[in-house]
Amino acid sequence: MSITTSQQIARYYETYKAIDVTFTKEVIKATGLQTPGVFLKCVGEQWPCVIYSTSFSGAKVLASARGSLADRIRKANNSVSLRFSFKFADKADPVSFFVSAKATGFAPYAQSGGDLQFIMLEYTQRPPDDLLETLGRLLEANVNSARRRDERILVTPDNASKLQLVSKETVVLVQGVPRKCIVRDVSFSGAKLILVGLAKFLVGRDCLLRLEFHEPRETIDIPGKFVRYEDVEGRKDLAAVGVVFDSTGVPMSYKLHVNECLSQQRKKEPGEAGPGAGGSGAANAQRRR
Repeated sequence: MSITTSQQIARYYETYKAIDVTFTKEVIKATGLQTPGVFLKCVGEQWPCVIYSTSFSGAKVLASARGSLADRIRKANNSVSLRFSFKFADKADPVSFFVSAKATGFAPYAQSGGDLQFIMLEYTQRPPDDLLETLGRLLEANVNSARRRDERILVTPDNASKLQLVSKETVVLVQGVPRKCIVRDVSFSGAKLILVGLAKFLVGRDCLLRLEFHEPRETIDIPGKFVRYEDVEGRKDLAAVGVVFDSTGVPMSYKLHVNECLSQQRKKEPGEAGPGAGGSGAANAQRRR
């Protein structure tokens, strides 16, 4: 992960302040949220809770509807603190912090049979930089996965390092059968692979591209479809095939890796045009697959 400057964090805060992030299983995994370390604190006491969603200005949590929590919050003039806990790949121990807030509403959670309630919180201070950076990266990756979806990253040794890609040599599964391949380039929306043997019969078939990453160490399978092929000049035994990913099956962690690489390219090349200016200017990025 590259170093995030205070200016970048401020930009995350201003750009994404009002956007809610819902903590699905995928988001929990991608952000490293440590759910056992999350709780509400009020007048010295703490209650376990589940973060349903948060923005940079407030949150919605699930907590017990029984006992004295609601009464305690009202007696405290609705003042609470929400504790977050994250496990970051570059730190040995979880990072935890509190955000001061006001409870602005309560609502029953129907699926709990009356045991749980939603508590709506409004932050009374700007959240710590760790939260702004974690969610800002995720929100930026989501935006760029649409805005820069076809911008290709040639998998050079330098870019493989930026992507945290363990190796460009991997496998693509076709009808459950793994075939060795080399990843030539990647984007938010697809990849180009080098395969041994005839490839024209693969066009139109579904596949799973397997990629392994550092920090966090993980192996992910991305569903897609072969859409075209071309011969490799001077190598009759090889073919280059284009894969378009199923957008609904692209993991959030993959988007984060691609966005991180594109962001580092942007920092390295200050003369780059913006996304709306007709191109990125990045040396290893291309527009069409």
